[in-house]
Amino acid sequence: MPYLKWISDTDLEKEVDQLLSIAKDAKKAAIEEFGKNVIDPFAALFEMAGFEIDYDTWLKSETTRQAQKTLQNHIGNFHQNILGYCKGWSNKGVGNIIDLVSLDNKIIAEIKNKYNTISGGKLSDLYYSLEKQVSPKSSIYKGYTAYYVAIIPKKGERFNKPFTPSDKDKGEKCPINEHIREIDGASFYSLVTGSENALEDLFDILPEVIKLCSEGKYQIKDKKKLKEFFNLAFK
Repeated sequence: MPYLKWISDTDLEKEVDQLLSIAKDAKKAAIEEFGKNVIDPFAALFEMAGFEIDYDTWLKSETTRQAQKTLQNHIGNFHQNILGYCKGWSNKGVGNIIDLVSLDNKIIAEIKNKYNTISGGKLSDLYYSLEKQVSPKSSIYKGYTAYYVAIIPKKGERFNKPFTPSDKDKGEKCPINEHIREIDGASFYSLVTGSENALEDLFDILPEVIKLCSEGKYQIKDKKKLKEFFNLAFK
């Protein structure tokens, strides 16, 4: 029986294995290249004092932080790739104006891992970029609905609403356009897969897939505690 009904085991394992490799390489690079980027000695001093930790503990925390930053840059790509395997959806890859396309549903989407991946001042740029895709008569996506997807939402709630970020140059919000929308990750996974709990099902199965892909090396022992974070993010 497959892990999930809306993606093959082969495709899921491929993406998990790739992300595990990225995480491993990021940790190795953070250790080997530590110090090549300037370390703030004042921050280090006050972190050790204020957090009551010794140098070795601080060093491990700092290398983990640097590796984590690299890994998080790829989490959005992971979701884009996973969703791109779903029936009727096409993954446009990295470096294109849009990330996902569904010709059947007339939807295009830009995927970001977290609500603050794009700074507030840049959100209007994204709005106008999406508008150029769905509004001009000459566009191949004329009449499509464009979604800005933040997998991890800001307030832990589901939404699917018009995308109206502030335009600082004009001193007002971008105009409401029902074909330019923003949506949280859980709602978008439901939209793409047709399964209401698709993102939660993915989260729940990942520890098993990670264990398989790592040949038992990586076993998540605190699944219940981690599930609490999921519930806070999406419920």
